[in-house]
Amino acid sequence: MADLASDIRVERKPKLSERVVAALRSQVMSGVISPGQKLPTENQLTETFGVSRTVIREAMATLAADGLVESRQGAGVFVRDHPTFAFGSISLDAGNKISQAINVLEVRMGIEIESAGLAALRRNSAQEAEIQEAFFEFERLLALDQATGKTDFAFHRAIAVATNNPFYVEVLDALGARTIPCDITSPWGTESVLTRDYQEGLQREHLVILNAISASDPAAARDAMRQHLSASQERYRRRLRGQQAEYLASMAKARLA
Repeated sequence: MADLASDIRVERKPKLSERVVAALRSQVMSGVISPGQKLPTENQLTETFGVSRTVIREAMATLAADGLVESRQGAGVFVRDHPTFAFGSISLDAGNKISQAINVLEVRMGIEIESAGLAALRRNSAQEAEIQEAFFEFERLLALDQATGKTDFAFHRAIAVATNNPFYVEVLDALGARTIPCDITSPWGTESVLTRDYQEGLQREHLVILNAISASDPAAARDAMRQHLSASQERYRRRLRGQQAEYLASMAKARLA
């Protein structure tokens, strides 16, 4: 039964930007595009893939978030000399399996629970302000019914920065913004899940984390982060159980037909 559940996929047509990301990542990993090499211009990429500039920009943002490329002002976009393949490939190769989302959240728990505790102990006033700014930006976007995924990632990243240990930031950057469940660009995000109630629940959990860090309470910060990420895992488990039930019902119906 577990094997069956792990193979159930969310039926969602890949976005154009995801196809561009997959093609460029394949070229980098195969050596067609080398580390340090400049990518084709935005206009060249729109012609090559037959998509809009908006699609190309979204793809570049995804590749940058996954640690594969970097933008150099006035020069263009380059493949990083030491791209983070080991972690970056997780979010790209995960496809649409909900079980993969659960796995990624488990990895994040191993990283972010401790980072929240360290942030409560080590953050300076500027770093605390960045965490607060990300929290209130999430609130602002939510009030406007706009996508909050990038700001959600910014909140978690600001906490990682506040550990004053660059490796926490590096690992989180490698996992990428698309691992945030409420990000519509995530391979596991769907409009049916990204409701206002869902995101308001996330924000309430964020507030508990923020308050613990501001109170310099590492134990409370760890507990708050654990509860936040555990709740996200459980939400995905419920989705997986629902898909499994639907699949089994459809199989039973087919046998009776």
